[in-house]
Amino acid sequence: MKKFSLKVSDHLLHYVYRLVDPRNGETFYVGKGKANRVFQHMAGEKLSSDEDDTSEKIKRIREIHRLGLEVLPIIHRHGLDEKTAFEIEAALLDAYFGTTNISGGHHSDERGVMHPEELIIRYEAQVADFDPNTPILMINVNKSIEERSSILEAVRYSWKVSLSKARQAKYVLAVQQGLIVGAFEPQEWYKATPENFPGLSEERAKRFGFVGKEAPSAIKEKYIGKRVPDAYRKRGSANPIKYSY
Repeated sequence: MKKFSLKVSDHLLHYVYRLVDPRNGETFYVGKGKANRVFQHMAGEKLSSDEDDTSEKIKRIREIHRLGLEVLPIIHRHGLDEKTAFEIEAALLDAYFGTTNISGGHHSDERGVMHPEELIIRYEAQVADFDPNTPILMINVNKSIEERSSILEAVRYSWKVSLSKARQAKYVLAVQQGLIVGAFEPQEWYKATPENFPGLSEERAKRFGFVGKEAPSAIKEKYIGKRVPDAYRKRGSANPIKYSY
């Protein structure tokens, strides 16, 4: 069985699912969907503009298929409205850390897993005052900051951005769970290849990164430790990229 009938789909409404690697029982992807989305993902289809042939999820699925095995699907909750499905998906992503999901889930940068001290720091922080005449690119580093040696390394690659629009940015701000943790001045943007960014093991198609330096002291004082205004956090919250312009 590789497809839900219309009758079954009518009962499922929105649902949240996990994809499990049969070789080790590891959950490597969490998603939400309707109808037959889970089966499309199991087959390794690219279902969003963020995915490409080098994505970790696609590579994992193809490895499983090459061995003659099948991805194991688990439907966690069904019969949901879309808003509830988003929240359950985000909670599962918090619980199953290290999945191949590109982003952390709906509102994961706003209401994800945090220590109480982090909540106090975040909600007592002043809201950053953005100058409308200064184009700023904000990048959510919730995931990459755990994997790399510095905030600069976490924020500078590899992102699915409009190259022409990214080059307009005067400053790049690294954002972790809604709080600005770094401010940088990009000097140039390049394709995400191992030659340009030695931390990459292979080229990431349609992705870019920048070479730059820390922003001037006045800019760091203006933004670091401040909270991103609500107006920007609400725009496409699952997307790690946000523009002030």
